Amino acid sequence: MLTNTLKELFNRELVKLKQELELYNDEENIWRVDKNILNSTGNLCLHLIGNLNTYLGAELGGTGYIRNRPEEFSLKDVPRSELIFKLEQTIDVVDTVLESLSEDQLRKDYPQIVFERTLTTEFFLVHLAMHLSYHLGQVNYHRRLLDC
Repeated sequence: MLTNTLKELFNRELVKLKQELELYNDEENIWRVDKNILNSTGNLCLHLIGNLNTYLGAELGGTGYIRNRPEEFSLKDVPRSELIFKLEQTIDVVDTVLESLSEDQLRKDYPQIVFERTLTTEFFLVHLAMHLSYHLGQVNYHRRLLDC
C-alpha cells in the first residue's frame, strides 16, 4: 500500500532532518546565510514543518493547524531544541494522517487546488515527499558549507 511506503519515506527524511540539526557544531550556524545561500537551515526546517502540517495535518487530518508561511522564512534564532520538538510533532502528525488514509482516498482528488490544477491525493503526497527530500539536500549542503 502506498501509504506505508510514504510513511516510511517521510519518517526517514524527517529523522534525517532532525539529525542534520543535531550535527551542527555551532547552533548559531543553523540560522546563517551567506552569499547565494539565502535560506538558512532553520528557515527551511520551519518551512517543511509548516508545509507538512498544512497539507497533511490540517487538510487531510483535520488538525486545525493554521500556517503562517511568511514566518517560516522571517523567524530567526529559534532554538535547535524547539525545532527538533516541532519536527517530532510533525512526524507524529504525518504518521497519524497516513495511517488513516485508504486506497480509495488516495485515488480521489486532493481537497485543495494546488499548482492551479486538480491533483489526486496520491500524486500530491508523492510531491510532498519529494519536496521534503529536496530541502533536506539543501540543509545537508548548508551544514557542510557554513558550519565550519
